[in-house]
Amino acid sequence: MLKPSRYLALLVLLLMSYYNVPLASQNDRALVVDVGVIVDADGIGGNIIQTCMMMALEDFYAANTSHTTRIVLHTRDAKSDVVEAASAAVDLLKNMGVQAILGPQRSTQADFVIDIGNKIRVPILSPATSPSLSPTENPYFIRMAQNGSSQVEALTSIIKAFNWREVALIYENSDYGIGVVPHITDALQGISTQVRHRSVLSLSAADDHIRLELYKLMTMQTRVFLVHMLPTLASRLFLKAKEVGMMSKEYVWIITDGLTTLLDTLDPTVINSMQGVLGVKPYVPKSSQLEKFTERWRKRFRQECPEIDRFELNLFGLWAYDSVTALAMATERLGVAQISEFKKPVTTKNLTDLTAIGTSEMGPRLLQSIKNIKFTGLSGEFHLVDGQLQSSAFQIINVIGKGESEIGFWTPQSGISKNLTLPSNHNYTTNRENLKPIIWPGASDVVPRGWEIPTGEKKLQVGVPVKSGFTEFIKVERNSETNEVVVTGFCIDVFKEVMDNSLPYAVPYEFIPFETPHGINSGSYNDLVYEIFQEKFDAVVGDVTILANRSSYVDFTLPFTDSGVAMIVKMEDDERKNAWIFMEPLTMDLWLATGAFFIFTGFVVWVLEHRVNKEFRGPPCKQVGMIFWFSFSPHWFLPIVREGDQQLIKICANSVWVFVVLVLTSSYTASLTSRLTVQKLKPTVTDITDLIKSEHCVGYQKDSFVAEFLSNKGFDPSKLKNYSTLEEYDDALSRGTRNGGVAAIIDEIPYIRLFLARYCTKYTLVGPIHKTTGFGFAFPKGSPLVPDISRAILNVTEGDKMIGIEEKWFGKEADCPEQEGTRVVSDSLMLDSFKGLFLVAGISSGSSLIIFVFMFLYENKDILASNASIWQKIMAMAKNFDEEEENSSSTASKKTLNTTSGGVAAVPPAAAATAADCPQSPATSDYHNAEWVFTQDEGFFYNKFRYPNSWHH
Repeated sequence: MLKPSRYLALLVLLLMSYYNVPLASQNDRALVVDVGVIVDADGIGGNIIQTCMMMALEDFYAANTSHTTRIVLHTRDAKSDVVEAASAAVDLLKNMGVQAILGPQRSTQADFVIDIGNKIRVPILSPATSPSLSPTENPYFIRMAQNGSSQVEALTSIIKAFNWREVALIYENSDYGIGVVPHITDALQGISTQVRHRSVLSLSAADDHIRLELYKLMTMQTRVFLVHMLPTLASRLFLKAKEVGMMSKEYVWIITDGLTTLLDTLDPTVINSMQGVLGVKPYVPKSSQLEKFTERWRKRFRQECPEIDRFELNLFGLWAYDSVTALAMATERLGVAQISEFKKPVTTKNLTDLTAIGTSEMGPRLLQSIKNIKFTGLSGEFHLVDGQLQSSAFQIINVIGKGESEIGFWTPQSGISKNLTLPSNHNYTTNRENLKPIIWPGASDVVPRGWEIPTGEKKLQVGVPVKSGFTEFIKVERNSETNEVVVTGFCIDVFKEVMDNSLPYAVPYEFIPFETPHGINSGSYNDLVYEIFQEKFDAVVGDVTILANRSSYVDFTLPFTDSGVAMIVKMEDDERKNAWIFMEPLTMDLWLATGAFFIFTGFVVWVLEHRVNKEFRGPPCKQVGMIFWFSFSPHWFLPIVREGDQQLIKICANSVWVFVVLVLTSSYTASLTSRLTVQKLKPTVTDITDLIKSEHCVGYQKDSFVAEFLSNKGFDPSKLKNYSTLEEYDDALSRGTRNGGVAAIIDEIPYIRLFLARYCTKYTLVGPIHKTTGFGFAFPKGSPLVPDISRAILNVTEGDKMIGIEEKWFGKEADCPEQEGTRVVSDSLMLDSFKGLFLVAGISSGSSLIIFVFMFLYENKDILASNASIWQKIMAMAKNFDEEEENSSSTASKKTLNTTSGGVAAVPPAAAATAADCPQSPATSDYHNAEWVFTQDEGFFYNKFRYPNSWHH
């Protein structure tokens, strides 16, 4: 017999058939695609995700009743365990034949499940954010969330906005915690912020271990802590931090998106312990669709989980909703024809459960279909790039009261801003002013500086050098009664002024001498600076020069003294006592050049005047004397120059030379006058290369870097001598190289100024010969004190306080004349200054000489055209040149070439006697004989054939 219930069911079916009620809806006839879900069902986060997934399916198929496919979710509990998550995945694949798996949420769980998906070729859609899980390396892994590394720029922008130079990382020892740390470290180095400490906590760490780790952090000077943990461990951390007093003023806590996104799931006591914490999380744009869904979700979640008192919809729930929607859309796009079962292996013999499952033929096609899905979901724009969601903006929050308060945003395009509605031309910025007011730990509104002197350590250990000389800069003594170290000097006073009066906060410190047990300096300044790198000193104060090799190990503040290396040399006696001072105005090459031009110009004038000017004739010694006389006194001798055919040439040559002599004379007079009337500080050496070439001995300060500098310059080490006091400097310079001293002392300008203040009448400064930065205070690399102290140094050096400190230790400037800039490069007039003048004079005189020679050769072309030998022609022209003419127009020679005989014949003396009886007009002769005739009335020879129409004297 049928049971009553069965009768009732049969009756219902008959009634539905009679009234034509459909037995199933269209959706019920759709092809089912099984999908697995792996969540931690025991936590509030897992419950939120499950509710969002179920509502996503209902909403999607309610809006798409005609779809031919329908996904069905099969949920498994991972129980917050890696092995359980992997077992759940195998169970879903083996027993349910799922074609895709949603989850798990934890990165450690997802790592194993992703490997299974790669082997079975089933897409794994997980919100795991760890950068160590890469979709590019795992082809069947789809990150339905943003990569954890995408928040790094937002985090570093916050740190940069407040200029924090040190950060301590606190993260959990898991794939989630470790994965993002390298990205954070690299990004912090890019903004010159150092990770001073890394605190790694196990997920199972005991409370005592967490407390001890926090105590260790308290002993460090870093006060900025970046926490990268999930809520379970982070809740315990912040409760202990508040317990030990690390949630008070001057502390900074920043949390990453994994914790910020789940703040609503934390217990109120945990939230209370996190007051003042900053955090970042992906920004979810507001929409009416999101508001309506949130309202519906709250009602449903309250019905399904009435035992949970405090709950809020979070970003992971929204991602879960969008993931199910995307999977349903991708399955429908794939179509019924593409849906298939698993391809089983040929044999199941000796196979593991995982291998026996086979591989999915639908998986690769479904994977590609999911990657091509684009839509606007509840969490924003759903668009996969390289297998993961892309970040657009991050919200910056401040934990205040019972929850969070929005203080700003960060975007890749604009950086930090108060809102997202910015003009298109807005530039990227990390200005803290773009954030809303922040309440810091301890309910403080004052921005923490990010560090402080640790409460569990001694005072700042400041190393100081121990030296016997130049105690004006630094001097270390001990009180004979108390044995207390007493450090004084210019550098110490500057440091005290900076630390005690110019910093906006107090920094306790004590000076530690760098000395042996016997009170002797323990090493060089390089050794002293290296002590900071070895963490034996917290700082070094003294006359420490800022050098490139030292800055590789420490950070220096801005300099507080002048910079550069220079020479101290002895001054020569006043050159006015020199008997040869009249030679000093001109350099030797200028003297030689001037003399050469004097002779050359005199020679040119002699050539031009020799034939027409009686003053340039006579015995050879007289003519040579005229050459020099005219050259050295042309502006007085010019009237004796006779006019003639070369008048223009002579005037041109002489006028230019007169101008040259005028310029030289004026320059010489001015230079000599200056030398005779102005006292000079004449150094014995003016160039460091002179010291190297002459192999003089050179002194330097003991333990100074100058010794290495001199060796690099090429000085013989045997020629270098070190000294420790001003008195030793004076003695060595006074004796000189020949008497066991030195020719120069090479040292830094601050020491030289001190030396010259005492011995300014005997020595002078030459240089600088090498550029340095000056003295500075040294601190460990990345020390947060360096920027603040550098700013304080500027305040001190720019004010009257530095003047008072300098006068206290070095005396007033009026006590000694200023020696800066007394390096003397020879002030004699050099040839280079007159090259243009000599060039013009040379061209003028040379051109005049060349023109005269061509004219002379033209006038004597008959001689050149004769048949005589070259030597005969030369002799004839020389004799022709040596003959005197009355004026420049009569250029005929008184020597003639007898072309008939081919010899050269001077007119015999008898010709003058016989010619006395000749007529008044000149006698004629044969042109080819070219004979000369004598005119009785004029008493001169006349060449008829060259000058047929005129007499020629």
